[in-house]
Amino acid sequence: MTLDDYNAFCAALPAATHVVQWGGAHVWKVGGKVFAIGGWDAGEEPGITFKVSDIGFEMLKDQPGLRPAPYLASRGFLWIQHYAKPGLGDNDLKDYIADSHRIVAQGLSKKKQCELGLMA
Repeated sequence: MTLDDYNAFCAALPAATHVVQWGGAHVWKVGGKVFAIGGWDAGEEPGITFKVSDIGFEMLKDQPGLRPAPYLASRGFLWIQHYAKPGLGDNDLKDYIADSHRIVAQGLSKKKQCELGLMA
């Protein structure tokens, strides 16, 4: 996944906002809460970090090219970082980013969800 692909995908999610912070990371938020962090450096694979469920964390944490997200996971948060091959294919990565968006959005207050148009 390229930076442009990552940003275009995240931008298409409901009520998503973008900011570049933390030394050039492309951070995507919903309701002011982070759901994806993308970092590009000299490596072949981007470092894309996303929130997961308990089960998702257990399934992904030891997979090649994936790891518990530095800093976040060490503080007990359920975040995974895709950082090297083989990692996840683009479609699976998009599914996990979309799920991260959903998890974070569901954690917002009902009022905030309504304000953002996230409730039917």
